[in-house]
Amino acid sequence: MLLKSLEFKLMNGQKVKITDIPVLEEDNKYRFMLQIRLQTFLTSIYAQKHPKSIYSFKDYLKKVIKWPDYEAIFGSYILKNNA
Repeated sequence: MLLKSLEFKLMNGQKVKITDIPVLEEDNKYRFMLQIRLQTFLTSIYAQKHPKSIYSFKDYLKKVIKWPDYEAIFGSYILKNNA
């Protein structure tokens, strides 16, 4: 799975980095849900008075979405015959 990160500055000049953002294909059924969740996550970070400098989007998703959806997005694919 391909993951990306996002780094930006808040109004007070503090740098914030969000890691572990999954990159999904255009036709993936979870793509829209992840975009909305990322927007919500960013809004919650902006609203905090003293945000941390690094956040994990993967950990955030673990808390807010259902486990079967989380596994479908981040699930490890078992390779057969050590391939």
